[in-house]
Amino acid sequence: MFKEKIKEGISKATHLKKQDIILKIPKSNFGDYAFPCFILAKTKKKNPNIIAKELAKKIKIPGIQIKPTGSYINFFVDKEKFSQNIIKQILKEKEKYGSSKEGKKKKIIIDFSSPNIAKPFNIGHLRSTIIGYSLYKIFNFLGYKSIGINHLGDWGTQFGQLIVAFKKWGKESQLKKEPIKYLLNLYIKFNKEAEKNENENEN
Repeated sequence: MFKEKIKEGISKATHLKKQDIILKIPKSNFGDYAFPCFILAKTKKKNPNIIAKELAKKIKIPGIQIKPTGSYINFFVDKEKFSQNIIKQILKEKEKYGSSKEGKKKKIIIDFSSPNIAKPFNIGHLRSTIIGYSLYKIFNFLGYKSIGINHLGDWGTQFGQLIVAFKKWGKESQLKKEPIKYLLNLYIKFNKEAEKNENENEN
């Protein structure tokens, strides 16, 4: 937040675009951010040290101390004041704090786990689904129209194979004991047999 305020202050004083302003993180005791004035030396035709002193007088940002050091302008953030302002903003905006309209009139597609439903779910599906849904909520919060996709694969093929496998080798009694595990074993058996037959036909 204060980084954007610093860029805004520099932009007003220099007429540079905010996206063209690069802030550096200086060594300790030289502020929280620093702006190098070298890039203005050609256009202003002045020594960067002089530019830094002149600009430091023009830039005014509440809660941020500005100090020229050599050819840099250093910015010291009043962290206590900044924290107080953030807390006030959170209390004011409540559940809307952190939201924005940057995604207005924009769409974004989030791909979820897309599991093979002929097989049991595993931790990988859970992880991908949680990450996907979290991104879905975050982008909605930023104003995007989020579209979640959870493609369940070509389930017709898998279930067709399961039906054939059950007709050939299936037993009702075993299916009732552990249906998912039992159907998975049949599915694996079917594919192994299919691969075996394919190899025999090739030979």
